[in-house]
Amino acid sequence: MEDTLTSHVRPTTDATITVRCIKSFEYRTCKNLVLQHLNLDTTTVGELKSLVRENTLKLYTVAHGHKTQNLIINMEDDASLIFQDDSATLAWLGIENETEMSFFNREQYEAFKKNPDMKW
Repeated sequence: MEDTLTSHVRPTTDATITVRCIKSFEYRTCKNLVLQHLNLDTTTVGELKSLVRENTLKLYTVAHGHKTQNLIINMEDDASLIFQDDSATLAWLGIENETEMSFFNREQYEAFKKNPDMKW
């Protein structure tokens, strides 16, 4: 068995990433969109936003990295994990194969952060 991490098995020109399209923070509803054969060297944040039609992109977790305690979104370190430069390529931002990212409405996220109650 090889010791190669799955995040390094595929080249950045042919990566698979999971996009978590968050519909409700309170009810923890989201739809996972798996994008295959994505060229991380040329695909930009803006292009990815136009695919899923939300206005904010944030890193959730990288392959073999730690996951957050919150099941719907990583609420840590907004300053560095929310990608605001639409012209930046995904590879430049450190996105690699099997990365999970969250797409969401920024206003809803800010409201949820102020009152992070979960509903059923």
